[in-house]
Formats: sequence, C-alpha cells, structure tokens
Amino acid sequence: MKNINDICTRGKKVIIRVDFNVPLDKNFNVIDNNRIVAALPTINKVAKEGGKVILISHLGRPKNGFDDKLSLQHIVSSLSILLNKKVSFCRDCIGDTTTKDVDDMENGDILVLENLRFYKEETQGDLVFAKKLSDLADIYVNDAFGTAHRSHASTAIIANFFPKNKFFGLLLYKELENLKRALENPKRPFTAIIGGAKISGKIDVIQSLFNKVDNLIIGGGMAYTFAKAIGGSIGKSLVEDDKLDLARKLIAESQEKGVNLILPIDSVNANRFNNDAKIIKSNISNINQEYMGLDIGAKSIEKFSEIILKSKTIVWNGPMGVFEMKNFQAGTKLVGKAICKATKNGAFSLVGGGDSVSAVNQFKFSKDITYLSTGGGAMLEFLEGKKLPGVEAILD
Repeated sequence: MKNINDICTRGKKVIIRVDFNVPLDKNFNVIDNNRIVAALPTINKVAKEGGKVILISHLGRPKNGFDDKLSLQHIVSSLSILLNKKVSFCRDCIGDTTTKDVDDMENGDILVLENLRFYKEETQGDLVFAKKLSDLADIYVNDAFGTAHRSHASTAIIANFFPKNKFFGLLLYKELENLKRALENPKRPFTAIIGGAKISGKIDVIQSLFNKVDNLIIGGGMAYTFAKAIGGSIGKSLVEDDKLDLARKLIAESQEKGVNLILPIDSVNANRFNNDAKIIKSNISNINQEYMGLDIGAKSIEKFSEIILKSKTIVWNGPMGVFEMKNFQAGTKLVGKAICKATKNGAFSLVGGGDSVSAVNQFKFSKDITYLSTGGGAMLEFLEGKKLPGVEAILD
C-alpha cells in the first residue's frame, strides 16, 4: 500500500482529507482534540518538506447549507497551537475564493477549507463536486479512517481524478496495518469483546468474527436480548424482542463453528436510568420486573477478565454498561483494565468505536493499549469483511 512517505511533495499542492469531526463546547472550543492530533504526522510531513497543505473535512451534520455553529473555522486555533504554526482558513471549499486562496499559498503553508457538508453534493458522492475539489491540488491524500466507509465526494470519488497521485495518509495507513495485524494472522487465543446497546447494529460483525476468533465476549445492552432469548427474566432492561430468534441463532452458530461465546452471568440493575437510582444485583436471567440492567456484575467481570488475560490478540468494540454513570462503570473499567494487563503481558490489543475509545480515554488506559482506532463505523465494516470505499479508491 502506497502512503504519503512514498513521494516528495515539495512545491506541490496536496489536498488531504482529514477527520476533524470533533466535539465543540457552547463557546465553540474543541473539547476532544484526539482526531486532530491523529492527523498531525501527515500534515507535518507535507508542510515540513515544502508541500502546500490543503485540509478538507466535515464537521457534524449540517441540514441546510452554511451553519456557523458547524464551521471548521472553530478548529483552526486548536490546529495552529498543536502544529506551532500559522494555519489559514478559507470560508468556502470550492469556487473562485477558494481557488484564489490556494493559488496564494507558499511552500509549507497550511490552509483549512470550509466544512464539506455545507454542500449536499459531498454526501451524495457527486462527481462534479469531487472534480471541483480535485482541481485545487496536484496530489490527493486520504487520512480519514473515520469516514473511509463512506462513498462521499471527498473520501472516494475525488481519487478518480488522481490516477497516479493518490496516497494513504500516515494515520489511515497505520489503521489498516493494525486491523490487518489483528485479523489476517492473529496470535492465539484471539478474543473479541463486543458491547453496545443493540444486536441489530452488530449482527454482521459477530457473524464475521465467528470465522476468526476463539472467544467472543458479549456485553452492554445487547446482552439482555441474549438473556431473554434463552429464557431469562430481564425486567425493564433494554431488549430487542424482534431479535430473540436471531440471538438464539447466533448462539447455535457459535457452537457449530467451535467459538466460545461468553455471555454475562450477572447484572447490576437500577429502578431508574439514573446514577442515583436504587441498585440491586442479580443473575442476568433473574432481574426484578421493576428494574433494568445497566452494567455487568462482578462474576461476569471475573469470567471475562480470566479469558482476556489468557488471550494473545484482543479486539474491543463497545462498552459493557452505562460507563458514563459512575455506579455503572465497573464492567467497562475493569474489562479495560484486564485488556491493559494482557497487553503488558505481550498481547496485541485493538480498541475502536466511539464509546469504547471514550471509555479508554476516560479511564486513562490509552497508553496501555496497542492501538486505539479513530474509526467507529469504518472499523465495524472492516471487521465485517466489507470493502471500504475510501480505501478501495486509493488501491485502484
């Protein structure tokens, strides 16, 4: 796979698709700059060797064109501080103003263009819009793993206009290398930990992983659908009643393929969805009808941790409970601790998905994880075995 290190960009206009879709506070200050930090190696590489850096991204989901609250101007100061370098901003991403701002750039300059999604043509994968973006540059670089699963104008279509000058950025290249390390020739035992609210969003991932892993641990809200499917009483816990047959099918499939499917044993339950709610603990299949399960219990944590600590390859996507509430964070925190300990003992660990990454950062585990992915949906689709349009466009 060719990446930006394979070419000298001096004197060239380099348009880089980054993922600056970061959270802002009410004063439009960046709350979490992890995605910006992740893009710095590619930006620095081009700028320091004298390339002209043109950065394109989206921010949020604008509904009706320009929206000042979602302007990429809000991230310019954060980027400038991180780079310790002046960063300019253009109030558009195509058109005469943008062309002039790009033409005025000197070698080593960095220019952020306005939010791509102010134009509906971006998400529509519009060919004309992609061509207008491509006309701004000599070289195209995709460094946005978080949007690599989208066939948008800036993530996939634009690459058609750079048949010999399209490259992976250093971040996207690193993402793919680490995902391949986990999936293509993993050291065993290989354990996947899948959490989150619903089975419906993870069906394809679970079925795909059955062909790869030795152990598959289920946690989070989806565990209660499995518990009910095998005859449990789960009270007011989150459940997908229309997926009970599917849950039973997945259990049977794991047995057919010789995969150790591990479900929670016990549950931490509350009478309200609130940190201050009354709490009782029980077997996951015997929850009081007035209570809802919001975290896995101590026996589940012990069982999951035992399996994780024996693993040599670990992939984690999705929390074990409502970790944002202090009284329901133990499952996610202690499973995370077990992954960190296994990593220190030589295991390869890969964590991805917005909530999982948030948990890792909240509990300050990031230094003890082998690789923290910047992609949620993109990572899931890669785990499912799907081709990512943003990746395929560079490989073509």
